Amino acid sequence: MKTNFFNPEDDQHQYNREKNEKYVKKGFWAKTKRIAGKVPFVKDSVAMYYCAIDQKTPLWVKGVALAALAYVINPFDVIPDTIPILGFTDDATAIFAAFKTLDKYITKEHKKKAEEAMLGLNG
Repeated sequence: MKTNFFNPEDDQHQYNREKNEKYVKKGFWAKTKRIAGKVPFVKDSVAMYYCAIDQKTPLWVKGVALAALAYVINPFDVIPDTIPILGFTDDATAIFAAFKTLDKYITKEHKKKAEEAMLGLNG
């Protein structure tokens, strides 16, 4: 199958989604532990993570969620996280935009798992 911008099931989209999923699974929890308690969007990003790895989540939703999470994990983003106060604003924007777009797909179950995970990180 060739790449088609409007078809999220084509080979290129599948490759990007799989690449992002591997990247997110590898670095998500390490980054989350570092920023927990420092930024307000951590719980939303954890809920989005659980949405992204849920087998019932539509593929296009997984793609959007994984792209946003991969951006947050990436240390080379638009505004480096090491800059006080401003460092996480671009990450927060990526999570906020994706979360609002995917809100109806992020279930109560995903949010409950996020709450439990946050207790584990903070406890």
